[in-house]
Amino acid sequence: APRLSPQGALPPGRPVPLGASFRAAAPPRRAAMERGAEGPLPLGRLAGPLPLSRLAGPLLRRLSELLDRAGPGKGWRELAQRAGSRGTVRLSPLDLEQCSLQVLEPEGSPSWSLLKLLGDRGCTVVELAESLQALEHTEALRCLSYSGIKIIVQPDSQAVLSGQVVRLCCWATGHPFVHYQWFKQEKEVPHGNCPELILSSVSVKDSGFYICRVNSESSFVFSRWARLEVCELQDTPLPHGRLMGLPEDKLCICNQPQPQHLTVGDALVLECGAVGNPIPNYQWFRDGFPLANGSKNVYTVTYVDVGHQGTYWCHVFNDREDEDSKKVEVIVGRKAMAVECTEDPQEESSHRPVATDKVALLIGNMSYWNHPQLKAPMVDVYELTNLLRQLDFKVVSLLDLTESEMRSAVDEFLLLLDKGVYGLLYYAGHGYENYGNSFMVPIDAPNPYHSANCLCVQNILRLMQEKQTGLNVFLLDMCRKRNEYDDTILILDALKVTANIVFGYATCQGAEAFEIQQLGLANGIFMKFLKDRLLEDKKVTVLLDEVAEDMGKCPLTKGKQALEIRSSLSEKRALTDPVQQSTPSAESLARNLQWAKAHELPESMSLEFQCGVQIQLGFAAEFSNVMIIYTRIVKKPPEITACRAHITDFPLDLDVDPKETNKGTPEETGSYLVSKDLPKHCLYTRLSALQKLREHLIFTVCLHYEYSGIEDTMDERKEINVGKPLIAKLGLHRGFKTRNCPQTCCMPGYPFHNPVESSPEAAEYYIPSHCHPSSCPGVYHPNCACSTSITQPEACSCNGTSRILASRHEVQHYSPAVEKSNVPVETTDDTVELEFFLSDSLSLSEQQ
Repeated sequence: APRLSPQGALPPGRPVPLGASFRAAAPPRRAAMERGAEGPLPLGRLAGPLPLSRLAGPLLRRLSELLDRAGPGKGWRELAQRAGSRGTVRLSPLDLEQCSLQVLEPEGSPSWSLLKLLGDRGCTVVELAESLQALEHTEALRCLSYSGIKIIVQPDSQAVLSGQVVRLCCWATGHPFVHYQWFKQEKEVPHGNCPELILSSVSVKDSGFYICRVNSESSFVFSRWARLEVCELQDTPLPHGRLMGLPEDKLCICNQPQPQHLTVGDALVLECGAVGNPIPNYQWFRDGFPLANGSKNVYTVTYVDVGHQGTYWCHVFNDREDEDSKKVEVIVGRKAMAVECTEDPQEESSHRPVATDKVALLIGNMSYWNHPQLKAPMVDVYELTNLLRQLDFKVVSLLDLTESEMRSAVDEFLLLLDKGVYGLLYYAGHGYENYGNSFMVPIDAPNPYHSANCLCVQNILRLMQEKQTGLNVFLLDMCRKRNEYDDTILILDALKVTANIVFGYATCQGAEAFEIQQLGLANGIFMKFLKDRLLEDKKVTVLLDEVAEDMGKCPLTKGKQALEIRSSLSEKRALTDPVQQSTPSAESLARNLQWAKAHELPESMSLEFQCGVQIQLGFAAEFSNVMIIYTRIVKKPPEITACRAHITDFPLDLDVDPKETNKGTPEETGSYLVSKDLPKHCLYTRLSALQKLREHLIFTVCLHYEYSGIEDTMDERKEINVGKPLIAKLGLHRGFKTRNCPQTCCMPGYPFHNPVESSPEAAEYYIPSHCHPSSCPGVYHPNCACSTSITQPEACSCNGTSRILASRHEVQHYSPAVEKSNVPVETTDDTVELEFFLSDSLSLSEQQ
């Protein structure tokens, strides 16, 4: 979708269509055309018949940079097609080839070469603008535009009470004079043509995003967005005099949360409403601890259990002040049950299993070095993390781990386990199954890989049993085909006979797992159905059975993927079981400290530069090893006409691409999942693979600014040390411990499969001589071993629509150089469902 300039950045939710904004500017544009102006777009001083060749070098360079990194349909090739079709300019295929070859030069740019070529052929600035407008390349258009308009006062976001008077101010200067027009979302505000927009006696329907367009002749600029929140009093409305008596801009909680008495399975909804300027922020607490998903004014839990019982309150704050709501008790009781009069009704509830703690390790591998890359694990891990946190699990979520990092992550996971703890391991990525043992494939696995390069799930189970865990759950979202290049049979001591093991395989033995191949964010097939039932208060195996039934109703995967459950669970244990509230032991305290260490974010900070500019530096976690840094200029002295800041000089361990840092939106950095929760109007940088960080995270904040009347740009730099954030504190880069070495990574899948009797001594290897892994040197071996040639599944019919199911099996001519996918577009869940069932060319691919 087209984006406006930073001053007119899109608000959350529904964006303002670009066409609406330009249509609103139509009257001054028509007047300019009647006077003989050349071109449909207001270009200020550049709107005359200025030859493109006379544009300044820096402006041309900026234009070429925007075109080089433009998305599909807006790059230099599309511009050449548009501009080359005009009567005055003709471009031959040889011209385009010469431009394309510029990528081979160290500082070459196809767009720069094209712009110079257009200038030499007599193309004007107006003709270039017309072509860019046809491509809807708004950033390039704004680069060409020049406006003498300067907004002096920007409108502020506000939270007010229903019935109050709201004033939104936007003051600007321009030659010879300026006009104003206010908008709510994409609609003009009637009579909103003054610098100050006054809304009398506002109501909830007036809530939304407001913006002001300032016109001067044929040029216009937008103010920043201002969010208006109108809070309706839940109790008896205040008299009008009381409303008028509220201190202006002062933070004030007007709606307090209410105590609740619920039963298991009910929904918890706590609401806190506040007014103030700047607009208030919210953070919910339970029993003194902040809640992971409690940053909105309404806190909800769709399915409560006794573990959600406690004392809740909300901390409300802005840049000037803060205030706590009143503390309320939430009591969660069991549902009434019909029992014989001779039984104690309390006895049945006491039979419910409890956990001493709940711990989950979630690993999603996508960016494989030598094998096909995946898309869905990022979304799957993110959504499962949020669901498990609602069930009071301590979650460590990690993306793209090498072999040594995976083994170290498992070691840290084992440290969190203890007697009676519920342990859950979820893995999404490439994998295989040999002789009843399941193997998870790291991103650095060679081609072909063997058991020594992978992690055996059954070995992790044995190590979990040593911790005397109360429940062991494995959710494996990977393929289970046999690896014909690995015929190693490892014989280890048998697993202990414990009745607390559950395996949920995304597919049957010998079959493939799939993910949806489409533009945008999508789940793998397994997680698509699992997430809808995970919060249900049911025995784990019963819950997985219902997920299997749901998957079986999907025509796309029928006959290709089916959930398989293996279990020795004898008790009625569920993921919703409460955590036993007791005096914490030394082991429990150490366990909590270990988990907390892996989830500590640096504190936000305010940087003061000598010139008087103040920059806010903030941090957010997307996964346990992925962090977002956002920067914003919050104060600028009036004598400074322009300033900009960016962060750079990251540790080499993180391998940060400078081209993907300091972006105007989180999506441009590759962060699509937390963008709605980040503050707006910032520059964003996404740091992934924090587990590779060996030393403290040190980077530089660079500030560039200009004084009025001085052409030279001034620079200031500050070096920032934020320590080791998130998972970096655990030092996964140090490698794995001896107990997890490749020589002990496999064992028979007891109690489900034990093909060879266990040796009472150490593990042994058996490698058949006729099928040695390296018996065919120089030949490509697909990683998900399949002894037969690859066949394309037939198209199936779903609701009358033909679909092609394409397996993501690693074909013989696969090249690891994978082209980057298009930027995903955020959609609602309903839209994703619609695309899933109505797309004409939806394909499935193997999640090996």
